[in-house]
Amino acid sequence: MIEEIEEIETTKLDELVKVYLTIRNERDRIEAERKAQIKELDDELAMLEQEFMATCNESNAKSIRTGYGTVIRKLYERYTVNDGDSFRKFILSNGAVDLFEARIHQGNFKEFLKENQGDGLPPGVNVMREFTIVVRKPS
Repeated sequence: MIEEIEEIETTKLDELVKVYLTIRNERDRIEAERKAQIKELDDELAMLEQEFMATCNESNAKSIRTGYGTVIRKLYERYTVNDGDSFRKFILSNGAVDLFEARIHQGNFKEFLKENQGDGLPPGVNVMREFTIVVRKPS
């Protein structure tokens, strides 16, 4: 009797996995098609943006108004650190701790925990664990 129940459950699970993989493959196909279409549109937008930039540069304009919209040449700035020790010293000597952005490097932290297994988590660190489901195609 138990063997019959296990066979029924296995058959049902087998069908569910088949359906799951079919749906996932279709989703992946649609997603790949969509990504290709979006890339094509992004490439076209990039070419137009280059033309707008050239026009703004030639006329030294910050913006150009048209009947359909305004083209604006805007300067974006992003700062990076090339000498961490010097920057840390600067921050500490100026009391500018709000210039820091703190986050944990996930891969390095997992490695640290493996190497220091008995120590538990460092103070001020939480862990969130969540089970997920992974379905693989047969190889």
